[in-house]
Amino acid sequence: MGAQADYDVLVVGGGINGTGIARDLAGRGARVLLVERDDLAQHTSSASTKLIHGGLRYLEYHEFGLVRKALQEREVLLSVAPHLIAPLRFVMPHVPALRPAWMIRAGLFLYDHLSRRAVLEGSRSIDLRTHFAGTPLIESLKRGFVYSDASVDDARLVVSNALGAQQHGACIATRTRFVAAQRDATSWRATLKDIDGHEYRVSARALVNAAGPWVNALATGSASHARPMRLVKGSHIVTRKLFDHDHAYIFQNHDRRIVFAIPWQRDYTLIGTTDVDYEGSPADVRIAPEEVDYLCDAVNRYFRKPVRPADVVWSYAGVRPLIEDGAGDAASATRDYQLELDTEGAPLLSVFGGKITTYRKLAEQAAGQLAAPLGLSTADWTQRETLPGGDIPNGDMTGFTLAFGARHRYLPTMLVQRYARTYGTRADALLDGIHSMEALGEPLAQGVYEAELRYLVDVEWATCADDVLWRRTKLGMKTSPAEQVRIEAWIQAYRASRVRGAQRAGMSVAA
Repeated sequence: MGAQADYDVLVVGGGINGTGIARDLAGRGARVLLVERDDLAQHTSSASTKLIHGGLRYLEYHEFGLVRKALQEREVLLSVAPHLIAPLRFVMPHVPALRPAWMIRAGLFLYDHLSRRAVLEGSRSIDLRTHFAGTPLIESLKRGFVYSDASVDDARLVVSNALGAQQHGACIATRTRFVAAQRDATSWRATLKDIDGHEYRVSARALVNAAGPWVNALATGSASHARPMRLVKGSHIVTRKLFDHDHAYIFQNHDRRIVFAIPWQRDYTLIGTTDVDYEGSPADVRIAPEEVDYLCDAVNRYFRKPVRPADVVWSYAGVRPLIEDGAGDAASATRDYQLELDTEGAPLLSVFGGKITTYRKLAEQAAGQLAAPLGLSTADWTQRETLPGGDIPNGDMTGFTLAFGARHRYLPTMLVQRYARTYGTRADALLDGIHSMEALGEPLAQGVYEAELRYLVDVEWATCADDVLWRRTKLGMKTSPAEQVRIEAWIQAYRASRVRGAQRAGMSVAA
């Protein structure tokens, strides 16, 4: 990025909403620059419950429109990113004292029929005394219900949208801070600062504020974009796997909230989430001991084997920027979104609220609002085009994985499965020119080879071990501190060699 650049749209925020908007606009022919102060998905977008879901519990708050929209998007996302999003069956044990069976049946009937289902199974009742999902549960639970939603690799979904935006011509600048911007009648002039502290001035015909929890703090020189927000902390814990089947659980809690227990990364169970009003810096959010206790207590009302805080092998927390709707508690605050377009001068579009399930629709509506002021005429398109890596024939991941393994017979089964699920059809690009395990390079940790690290740095904006291990691959759970240090050293050495190579190439061209 040079000292002066001109774009149609400057998008601030590299989470799911920002990358989704950048991709949509770039696909309509807009010249897009997206800037993110940290890594893609480093904050809220990688701290989700890893689900694409309609939000069954939102029916209780009569948010039928939100649920319908989310269910419709669930079907779209299953078709455009089958490598990152997969059907998941949920088991809800029935506790008569919390909600009567007729209420649950009615809710599940609505959930099944508010939107067309092309892939997912419908709901049904089960006998927990004979169904495999009843095995890890306490004996007093006799009856349950099963329904469908989907799991997602949230951070990779963000990266995939950024890759899609780039494929359509967008410029993605991570580790680049938006400092401030001023506007006149036709354009914005923004000051940006890169990872080395160098400042740049860029101009854009429109500005999109997709800064999530920082939406009201963005220095745009205009107060009109600000609106009351409710920051809510959601925390999760991870334990060694608590059951041996592939269904997830949704547990009703005595405070009328729900808690999920989800099979995750083969060897673990993900438990969440909490809903706690939050007033600190969104960058410094941490799970509190009382939240760990809350989640353990919630699942211990259902599982035979107690879960204790000492069983937690990892935890994470994020801040959800929710619209302030006057709800009495954080759990009942709306998860819907609002877009506000300010055209008092060059357009300013601000994004408030939202959830990962509805990000594509949010982006589509955002692009639609900017189409007229920017002179864009392209029709909506993201509901049809697969995300990078998602062009799996018939969406058949099993068949694709088998074929991928046959093309790369030297790979062990675990690597075949991980590469296929993580990168989809782009896994072949990662392995371009590689025909043996030796050609993958040095193993810096179990299952982590130099070839993958090169790909992640060269193609997916990874700049450090955390980017690779906790967002691009989720291998942080299975790497030791010493291995993480080794990976960090390799990445920094490789990035330095790239800089030196670029400098030599520049000098050669200049000569």
